[in-house]
Amino acid sequence: MRVIVELNREAVGRRAAQFVADLVRREPTCVLGLATGGTVLGMYAELVRLHREEGLDFSRVVSFNLDEYVGLGPSHPQSYRFFMQQHVFDHINIDVRNTHVPDGRALDFEAHSEQYEKMIKEEGGIDLQVLGIGTDGHIAFNEPGSSLGSRTRLKTLTEETVRDNARFFGSMEDVPQLAVTMGVGTILESRRCLLLACGDAKAKAVRNTVEGPVTAQVTASALQLHREVVAIVDEDAGRLLERRDYYRQVEQAQTLLRSGRAPQIAADR
Repeated sequence: MRVIVELNREAVGRRAAQFVADLVRREPTCVLGLATGGTVLGMYAELVRLHREEGLDFSRVVSFNLDEYVGLGPSHPQSYRFFMQQHVFDHINIDVRNTHVPDGRALDFEAHSEQYEKMIKEEGGIDLQVLGIGTDGHIAFNEPGSSLGSRTRLKTLTEETVRDNARFFGSMEDVPQLAVTMGVGTILESRRCLLLACGDAKAKAVRNTVEGPVTAQVTASALQLHREVVAIVDEDAGRLLERRDYYRQVEQAQTLLRSGRAPQIAADR
């Protein structure tokens, strides 16, 4: 797992947007896996800026969101469809028909989940999956104890997740208790993952994800098994990483390689 430690939340957003923008420019028909929440707002704001000021073209991009609250329709201000329209889709030239968010009001969630998986496969899979992380180390709504091979499904939220999300609803009582979410196994099938984390409250989760054991109690730790993951965290979220100096060293070496200034190593004789 490649770990990039940025100075602050704003820098995390800009760096994450760079990864997404580079992919969109390189592969205009790419499939993006998208996330919601406060951590990704900076990334979305920068992508909107790149579209408006530099012509970043999303017209052929397809997107799939990670999850949605059960019981909330797309016009509900706390639904994830509403979030995506408000912060991203309404401000770029993506075709709304190519944007997919799980249906929180599906009549048959098992059938809907199977259909969501089918749609992802029909598009050729997700090229880049953007992820946030919960304070307990969960990704999407794959709460602690979720199967690391799980697929899109209905999931009951833990009290900690409900408490963390209550700030968006006004009270814990107003937070839905259920969500439909991509599974850990679904996420791991993405060709590349981009994990974002900001703030001191995420420090323990980041440490456990990057440097701890792979365990269903920290579902983000399953990303250690993925072939290509980039974790971008700010100083506060990365403060407990024991190998942070090494991660910085790796990034410095990458910068030298890209600039062509990497030291030459003599061949063995």
